[in-house]
Amino acid sequence: MVPSYLLAKLAESERYAQAAEAARQTLIAPAPAEHRAQLRLSIDENGSLVATVEAAPDRTISDARGTETLPGTVVRTEDEPTVADIAVNQAYDGLGATFQMLLDAFQRNSIDGNGLPLDATVHYGSGYDNAFWNGERMVFGDGDGQVFQGFTGSTTVIGHELGHGVIQHTAGLDYEGQPGALNESLADVFGALTEQHLLGQTADQATWLIGAGIFTPTVHGKALRSMLHPGTAYDDPELGKDPQPADMSGYVKTTDDNGGVHLNSGIPNRAFALFAVELGGYAWEAAGSVWYRALTGGLPASATFAQFAKATIAEADAVSSSTGDAARTAWASVGVIKATGDERAAG
Repeated sequence: MVPSYLLAKLAESERYAQAAEAARQTLIAPAPAEHRAQLRLSIDENGSLVATVEAAPDRTISDARGTETLPGTVVRTEDEPTVADIAVNQAYDGLGATFQMLLDAFQRNSIDGNGLPLDATVHYGSGYDNAFWNGERMVFGDGDGQVFQGFTGSTTVIGHELGHGVIQHTAGLDYEGQPGALNESLADVFGALTEQHLLGQTADQATWLIGAGIFTPTVHGKALRSMLHPGTAYDDPELGKDPQPADMSGYVKTTDDNGGVHLNSGIPNRAFALFAVELGGYAWEAAGSVWYRALTGGLPASATFAQFAKATIAEADAVSSSTGDAARTAWASVGVIKATGDERAAG
C-alpha cells in the first residue's frame, strides 16, 4: 500500500527517528467453497416488504501479535460480536464493506467471484509501516506511531488491497511498468468505490483520496494519493512532495518501484475520477461498471494505458454515445489518447 519510494524517504528522516527505523525495517521485511448467504430486507415501490437471499462474506481475522508469522492467532470470525481490539473490528468491517460493494456494484461474490473466504491478519510486525495483499490474505501493520498509524483505519486501504485480489483473479495484470501502474490504479478504484459505497457518496461528494487517515497529525498531508488531483496528497518537509504525475507529460520512466507502478498510477486514476465526476451519480454504478467490464472482458496481462483506454471506451460506447464521449474526454485529459478520439498512446 505504501510505495517503496515514500518508505525510502522516511528511512532517511532525522526528525522522526522512530519512524525512520520502522521504515527501514519495513523495507527489509520479507514480503510475505462453501458459500454463505444473508437475508436482505427492503421496501419496493408499492411499499411492500421484500426479502431476498444473497451471498454473504465469510471473514476470519487473526492477530500476528507483533511478529511476522502468518496467519497468527484467530481472534474473530464471521457472525461473532465486536471485540476489545479496535484494529480487529476495523479489519472485519472493512472486509465486509468491500465484499458488499463488489456484490452490489458488480454482482461479484467475493474477490474471486465464487465466495472466497476473506482472511486478514492485524498487528503484523513491530512498527510495520504498510498493509498488503499476499495472494491469500490481507495483512496490516500498526505503523510507527510518528508518521503512520494503524492501517486498518482506512476503508480505502482495505478496498485497495482486496482489489488486488480481484485483479489477480481476473486480468492478472503484470506488476511492472504500465500494466503494473494499471494494477495499482484499478486497486485504487476499488478502494475509492468501497469507501463511497459505504458512505453513500456520489462522485462529486467524494474526496477521491486513498489512504486518508493513516498519516499522524504531524504529517503535512491528507492521504497517500489523490485520484482526482495526483501530486497533491502530501507535501511534508521530511517526506517530500507527492510525486505522482497527473498526465502523460509527467510520466516517470524509472527502474525503481517496479517501473514506477505507484507513481504512474496517478494518470489512469485521474482518468477514472474525471470520468466518474462527469457521469455523476454513484461512481460504482456507471463509471465503475465500465472499468470493471474492461478489466474482466479479456484484458491482456500486459495491457498498456492505451489498451486499457480502448477497452474502457468500447465498454462506455456500449452504454451510450454520451458515456463513450465522457470516457474519451477523460483519457484525452490525461494525455493517453488524443483529443480527437484517436486511441493511440500520447506518450
